[in-house]
Amino acid sequence: MSIENVISSAIVRTFSEKFLNHLQVDVAIVGGGPSAMVAARDLAAAGAKVAVFERKLAPGGGTWGGGMLFNEVVVQSDATNILDDFGIRYLPIDGAEGYFTLDSVEMASALIYGAVHAGAKIFNAMSVEDIIFKEGKVGGLVINWTPVERLGMHVDPLTVVSKCVLDGTGHPSEIMNLAVNKAHIALNTPTGKILGEKPMWVDSGEASTVENTQEYFPGLFACGMSANNVMGGYRMGPIFGGMLMSGRKAAKLILENLGK
Repeated sequence: MSIENVISSAIVRTFSEKFLNHLQVDVAIVGGGPSAMVAARDLAAAGAKVAVFERKLAPGGGTWGGGMLFNEVVVQSDATNILDDFGIRYLPIDGAEGYFTLDSVEMASALIYGAVHAGAKIFNAMSVEDIIFKEGKVGGLVINWTPVERLGMHVDPLTVVSKCVLDGTGHPSEIMNLAVNKAHIALNTPTGKILGEKPMWVDSGEASTVENTQEYFPGLFACGMSANNVMGGYRMGPIFGGMLMSGRKAAKLILENLGK
């Protein structure tokens, strides 16, 4: 066999094995932003079988670009223990005690590395177009390639069965929207609907991101800005402590749900 065929065969074989092994998981996470990466790492480290489905080529969400393409972000002291867990460096901000700056590229890449090396599997360029909903419970995802989705090609999807689904899709809360609009689920919110994200208020947004991280329907959880959008919290811009703590809280809640 030529080296060209050896290389191609190895890629097809190893990807197929990885994909087949993750068509049934404990936790299916949609979106690869910072809260999702922390959750994926903590879940996998605790022994859960985790698959992350990221629409774009590169996971990391809104972390890469920092604030308005200045590739620095801010984290408060409450979340520095999570940075330490991932080996991410940070510097104190003069005149703002308890707040630190860090390189957004280092943060994004370290979060991805930490999640993968804990045992989570990331499938990039895959989009979620629907959920599995059986017997009153969310039970997995309906997935397709992102290029298929964007080109509007008539190609049937595949499915991933999971015990829990975590919506980490950020501001749009895409999985929660599917749950409400297609499965007609009443979420655990004051109206049963998605309340919608409010304008920027940094202090409130940071606190509510963690507070709003919860199970919104049996088997369906939300973290990060998705949780804030569902429960009507404020946005907070390029400060990421709440996002990191949200991911850690989501993992804890899901592990309790799984009995791990």
